[in-house]
Amino acid sequence: MHPSLRVLAHKPLISFIGKRVWSAVPSHPHPAAPPEWQMSFPQNSSTAPSSHDHPIFMQFWEAPARFSNPSSRYLEQVEIDAILSGGASLHK
Repeated sequence: MHPSLRVLAHKPLISFIGKRVWSAVPSHPHPAAPPEWQMSFPQNSSTAPSSHDHPIFMQFWEAPARFSNPSSRYLEQVEIDAILSGGASLHK
C-alpha cells in the first residue's frame, strides 16, 4: 500500500442517518398495529422491576452447586490437554 493512501482518514462504508441520542418522547405503538396491541402497549412497555426474587452471585464460587457440577460427564486429562493445545497434543 502506498504511504500517501495511509494518510487519508478512514471513512466507514456505512453511514447512519439521524441523531445518536434517545428521544425524550414517550414510546407509542405503531399506528398500523392491531387494536389489541395498541390497547395493551402501555402495560407491555413498563420498566422492569429493580428487585430480584433470587440472589445475584458476583463470584462463581458463591453460586449453588447445581451450576458448577457438569450434568453430562467429567473431562479426562487427555481431553483437557487436547482442548488447551488446540488439538496439537493428539498428533504425536
